[in-house]
Amino acid sequence: MSQENTLTNPAKERMRAGGVSLGMIVRLARSAEIARIAKTTGHDFIFIDGQHALFSVETVGHIAQTALAIGVAPLVRVRSCDDPVTPVILDNGATGIIFPDVSTADQARRAVDACKFPPIGKRSVSAGYPQYDYRPVPLTQAVPALNDSTLVICMIETVEGLANVEAIAAVDGVNVIHVGCNDLLTAMCLPGRFGCPEIVAAIERVIAAAKKHGKFAGLGGERDMERQLAFIKSGVRFVTTQTDMGFLMAAANQRTAEIRKGLGV
Repeated sequence: MSQENTLTNPAKERMRAGGVSLGMIVRLARSAEIARIAKTTGHDFIFIDGQHALFSVETVGHIAQTALAIGVAPLVRVRSCDDPVTPVILDNGATGIIFPDVSTADQARRAVDACKFPPIGKRSVSAGYPQYDYRPVPLTQAVPALNDSTLVICMIETVEGLANVEAIAAVDGVNVIHVGCNDLLTAMCLPGRFGCPEIVAAIERVIAAAKKHGKFAGLGGERDMERQLAFIKSGVRFVTTQTDMGFLMAAANQRTAEIRKGLGV
């Protein structure tokens, strides 16, 4: 393959090098500026939340293409492993898909089928790709390069998913096994109990399964810095730092509190 036709995914490259890839969850922003803000603030990827936020496919594509151009990996969470928009999002700039509620190996295989071209999956080819700035790249080069650079992230958010994490991690084509702490804790009837022994054991189990099968372990929802760092040191390589809304709320709260404190009110 010629050098100009190779592709790199900043999030994947960071993890391949043994580092931790950091991502900002995007729920509030509807313009491409959020990708530039993510880059300026040291993030490797953006996690566009198509499961819980009101995004149109067109808006997702516009944000994704800006992220592509500036070296931030645009990843998109869809609604399920069977979401019909998955191939459209990939064809229009996303370099990875985050699948929620993956509870079985069969669901993980369906996720791979949607994201990867044969012989790994069943994705259909398009006439041109923004990853190549729409240059006419031979499919003999484009298909393997896109397969390698496209991340498939399976979220473990259910008790069933945790029980099947070994089988899910063993699926060829899956890249990241990502713990969704909020939903997993709720499914375990422990909502909001971050740091409890049960969720710590669950995360450790996911890390072990990922390591065993040559995949990357991911962590989401856990915002306590001490615990985040401990899990990273234990092997987590894919971490969401906070949502765009969370960052905005934190900074706004801090500023108004400082002003009122300074005024003595």
